[in-house]
Amino acid sequence: MADTQWLTQAQYDALKAELDERVQKRRPHITHLIDEARQEGDLRENGGYHAARNEQSLNESRIASLQEMLANAEVGETPADDGIVEPGMVVTATIAGREQTFLLGSRDAGGDLGVQVFSAKAPLGAAVIGHKAGDTLTYQAPNGREIEVAILGCKPFTG
Repeated sequence: MADTQWLTQAQYDALKAELDERVQKRRPHITHLIDEARQEGDLRENGGYHAARNEQSLNESRIASLQEMLANAEVGETPADDGIVEPGMVVTATIAGREQTFLLGSRDAGGDLGVQVFSAKAPLGAAVIGHKAGDTLTYQAPNGREIEVAILGCKPFTG
């Protein structure tokens, strides 16, 4: 089963719009390009045909990814501004001595959110959930290294 991803309603709507566009517009357009290229004859040396088939493959892969993501999404409202880190919060922290600001949410939410995004299931995301400004903690990075994190603040993501 796929991992649940937290999304704001705006992120969910953007992904749904992308899915609709890929299914309703891109898919028929690519099919038309493939049909036109087939009519040109020999497919072995038909660059247009192979390019269209490649585009079709990429589009279908993205459609499948979007469908899975949306089916397993947890759509939430903006969390309460209570100072406790949870999905949907923008966190400012000193991580391994360097100050960073990131959104705890879905990395696949599409669009430029203007901030780095970490999944709540990622090692850093899982480590900071439930903490608040002033807390210092360590987490184990995928490479096995222990990394110190000092949470400086958090606030709800406003888009």
